[in-house]
Amino acid sequence: MAKVQLITMGCSKNRVDSEHLLRQMAAAGWEISPEGEDLASAGVDTVLINTCGFIGDAKEESIEMILQAARAKGEGQIRRLFVFGCLAQRYARELPELLPEVDGFFGAADTAGILAALGVAERADLRARRHLTTPSHYAYLKIAEGCDRRCSYCAIPLIRGPHVSVPMEQLVDEAQSLAAAGVKELIVIAQDTTWYGLDLYGRRMLAPLLEKLAQIPGIEWIRLHYSYPDGFPEEVLDLMATEPKLCKYLDIPLQHIADPVLKAMRRSTTGAEIRALIEKIRRKVPGVVLRTTLMVGHPGEDEAAFAELLDFVREARFERLGAFQYSEEEGTWGAENLKDEVPPEVKQERYDRLMELQSAISAAYNRSRIGTTARVLFDSVSDGVLTGRSQGESPEVDGEILVSEAEFRARGLQSSQIIGTFADCKIAAAGEYDLLGEPL
Repeated sequence: MAKVQLITMGCSKNRVDSEHLLRQMAAAGWEISPEGEDLASAGVDTVLINTCGFIGDAKEESIEMILQAARAKGEGQIRRLFVFGCLAQRYARELPELLPEVDGFFGAADTAGILAALGVAERADLRARRHLTTPSHYAYLKIAEGCDRRCSYCAIPLIRGPHVSVPMEQLVDEAQSLAAAGVKELIVIAQDTTWYGLDLYGRRMLAPLLEKLAQIPGIEWIRLHYSYPDGFPEEVLDLMATEPKLCKYLDIPLQHIADPVLKAMRRSTTGAEIRALIEKIRRKVPGVVLRTTLMVGHPGEDEAAFAELLDFVREARFERLGAFQYSEEEGTWGAENLKDEVPPEVKQERYDRLMELQSAISAAYNRSRIGTTARVLFDSVSDGVLTGRSQGESPEVDGEILVSEAEFRARGLQSSQIIGTFADCKIAAAGEYDLLGEPL
């Protein structure tokens, strides 16, 4: 069979889609080229690109990747190029005319169409199986698709459709297969993980799902991402406080704190409710690490609203925080009903001020950890430095714990014995985002 390379753009939810597709192809005899491997020297026949269509920057990155692959095809490095995912779904009519070099475009959920174009018969028994593109000791577990919320700025419901939960028994089966393959950490994701179960079971079932995942032998950490604040299921906090496998880590995108902006965003919550939830989380789960995402420059954000946002960040002192600037996306409620009134230079200035504030908060938090002990899961090694994470760091989005390879060699251990395993480390030094550790 030929050799394929699948390039995934955008979020971890896309990565799960890619891994399901690759498993089907591998079972049919295709050889998988790791993402980033040189196409010509690897002898890659076919390139697949799973695109992102969320915001302007992400769309531009996806287009550039398609153009790069198209150039490789034009130079004879590859034979075929197929594009799928969110961008292809969103611009299904426009892209074929703009990019005739592409052999086929497919929507975000059209796995069957892609496989048919590749001459692969889809196997039903493999739909819950994956070819991992992450390090083999951790994996993302997507528990639902789509979203029922209609935030003003978000195109995801237009692209992915309404919220559809994956049946619990299917998720447990998939998680068991991942554990059997050596996965130790599950990172639970969806557009909104707190909505899980409402469509299938008539109530929020995130906590019962987490309980079942925690019973799987081999799984040692379960990490929760993308939790919407409105209607947050408090039983998840009770479980997080008592279940050792559930990381004391919560990703909860808040977007803003000023009521006029939250209303314009159609976020179904208020600043007072958000503050009360943050207080409750920290009270119920002592030592929890909170990650949030905030937006600057949304219509309705004046200087007073932005000042309130900065004050909130100073008060809440999120251990982890990301931010992005409002981007008007066609088809969204905001694009059709609001004026993109904040100038680009003001958006950039507000973003810079917010991240400068968070940088100082992150550095102070990291310094407070000096002298403490952390259980570290090691992900990789490069240039004599092992890179790992504690429960307080999620892969790809947070800082890391760095340990000299020589520290383990002095204990008679090679890096190959360390990657994918846990070790207790003392935090010896700290920067704004990364920490230096010493094995105990």
